[in-house]
Formats: sequence, structure tokens, C-alpha cells
Amino acid sequence: MRYWLWMLSVIAADAIAAEHKFSGIVDIRASYTDGIDTYVDGGLGKFRFDQGSQLSIAQAGVSYELDWDNPLSAQITANGYLDGVNDNLGITEAFINYRGLPFENGLRLQAKFGLMYPNISLENIATAWSSPYTLSYSAINSWLGEEFRHIGAEFSVERLGKISNSPHDFALSATLFQHNDTAGAMLAWHGWTNSSRQTLLQETLPLSNMPSLQNGTLTKQAQASDPFIELDDRLGYHAKGQWRYKGQGELSIGYYDNNANTRVVEKGQYAWLTRFIHIDNKWHLPYNILLLAQYMHGDTLMQSPDGRDIVDNQYQAAYLLLSRRWQQHRLSVRLEKFDVTDNDATADDNNNERGYAVTASYQYRLTKGWYLQAEYNRIDSIRAARVEQGLPYDLIEQQWQLASRWYF
Repeated sequence: MRYWLWMLSVIAADAIAAEHKFSGIVDIRASYTDGIDTYVDGGLGKFRFDQGSQLSIAQAGVSYELDWDNPLSAQITANGYLDGVNDNLGITEAFINYRGLPFENGLRLQAKFGLMYPNISLENIATAWSSPYTLSYSAINSWLGEEFRHIGAEFSVERLGKISNSPHDFALSATLFQHNDTAGAMLAWHGWTNSSRQTLLQETLPLSNMPSLQNGTLTKQAQASDPFIELDDRLGYHAKGQWRYKGQGELSIGYYDNNANTRVVEKGQYAWLTRFIHIDNKWHLPYNILLLAQYMHGDTLMQSPDGRDIVDNQYQAAYLLLSRRWQQHRLSVRLEKFDVTDNDATADDNNNERGYAVTASYQYRLTKGWYLQAEYNRIDSIRAARVEQGLPYDLIEQQWQLASRWYF
């Protein structure tokens, strides 16, 4: 990991004939949560903030881009949080990008090397991986923000329809990566969430006060999960195919497999074999309405060094988001469903979960780059593991947020 960051800094230092660009976001937010304490600090709450009122800098993100007068560019992104739960500052992405010119037949080659997100999210397309639609991300993208970052190389080939006067574009991409061996641990042990926080490169993620962790099956597990660690020196992969219809929308399908060796454990960090498919749809509807829809289905496995299944979960989540922007206004509504099915025989670690979520968000643009945004979130979920900690099996959590967001 240090090698990749060092290489990026060396290349970025060569600023001859390069264009420099800074962009960022400052999100100051007032929130009120009616629920239980947040998963961010080891609780089992589904939202980012603790029960009660909060005033926070929910995100202070900045991206620095260096664009040479050739197909190469580089980018590094940092995010900071001052939320009274886990105040911190650190790197979230750092990569080199190659974007070739199209050939005469319409093919174009691209590549990306470094620390990056898997190419999945439809929501988090704004500066510093923020969302222009809602303050809190969907369950799918909240999980990506928490447990998914890898160091690797992504290669893609596009066929651009405009070369042949066609409205259809096609793309195929393949990524090889490391440093994502524990992905799946937090989904198993606190479940799906609606968050707006991205895990920083240097951070670990605290686990809840599970009986199995204190004096049961999981006593050898560390008290916090390290999400961006490499344990087995194996390469994971992510493959994705995409179709774009000019001016109308896009559809993609992908498969992710971290290819972890589940017999490996180091200093309480277990390798989790985590795999999923994702289907992503973005479409422009009549009346200037944008539709986003994503579905994810997969499994994750954690074993003991002698090959016994400790955690064996299947999971799925889906959301449908409708957003309409007119003049200075944007209104977005998102509906979600998610679940985790526990298939192992570990008696003191029940990961079963099922839930629904609703988000309604209104945004008003004051001036260029400056927005006021109000949002309501509701999650209705059942989770057996809450009962073990004296919390309700069936729980409705609600959250109200008001934000001032400045993009620069």
C-alpha cells in the first residue's frame, strides 16, 4: 500500500506541462436521530449519528487532480469528519488514470492504478464520493463506503457509438486487486446501514459488544476490523459489462470476488471470502425525472484456521431512487429492501436480518455550488443479534437532517 502512495506522489511531483485542479465539499449538518446508538462507534444503530441531536461537519472532502497534456492524470482524495462520534481525517482514494483517445473503429482503452473504490455506485458521483441526491447513502453504497476500497489495477475497453453514428455505447472492465480481505465482517456483525461516512485509509471499525466476542465463539477475533488489510497475498477480481443509450440511460452488471483464503488469520483479523453480483440501472424518465436502481446479491464466509465455518451468510439489497431537478430545486425519494440470511451453525452469533428503508430529500440551490438540504430517513428492521444486547428485535429508527453543503 505504501508503494502505491509513494509512486503516486512521485508522479504528481512532476508538474511540468500539467493542469492542477482542486475541488471539494464542506457539509455542515444538524441532525436528530430517534433510534439506538450508531454502528460507527460499535453500536447496532442503522444510522451514522447517535440517538438524539447532533451538530457536525458531516464531510469536509477535497480532491486534487493533476492532468498532464497526454492521456495520463492523477487524483488523490481526502475526507475529514467532525461529528462527535469518530472525528478523523485521512485519505479515501489515490490513483493514476489513463484515458486513451478513440481509435478509428470507435474503441477506446482506459486504465486506473492505485487505491480506489470498485466501480459500482450510481449515487456517489459527486466530489469526494458524495451523493448529489441524498444526504444518506443507500444500504448498498453505505456498505461500499464502509468496507470497500482496494489497491489494484482496473482495465476497460469501450466501444463508442458516435464514431459510427450509433446511440449505443458498450464497455467491459476487469479489475485485479488486493487489500480487501476482511470485507463482509461489518455486514455480518452490524448489518445493513444508511450512512454518509466513508472509512478512511488508516481507520479500523469497532465491533459491537457481542457475547460471542466477549466469551464465546469469536474470542480470537480482534475488537475492531481492519477493512483494507492484505492477509493472504491473493488477487481478487471485479468484472463489469455496461450498455449506455445516448441521452436516455445505462444498464450494467458486474461480479465481485475478493478471492480470500478463509484459513488465514493474523492478529485477530480473519480473511472473509466475499462475493456478489450487482445490477445497476440509470434511466431518464419523462418530466425530467431520473431513476436510479441497484440490486446486490452475494455471500460471505469466515472460517477457523482448521476449516470450520464460523460465519456463512447470504445477503441482498436493492433500492429504487427517483429524483427530479427543476430550477433551483431537487426532490429525491428512495425506497429500499435488504436482508442477511445466516446459514452457519454458530449458536451464539445470529446474523439474520431483514429490513426496509425510506428516504425523502429536498435540496435548494442558493448560489452556484451552495445548497441547503433537508432529509427524512426511516428504517424498519428485525435483527436477532440486538436481543442479545438487550435491544429490540423489531425496531423502527428515524432520522431528520438539515445540511448546508458547499461544493467548490
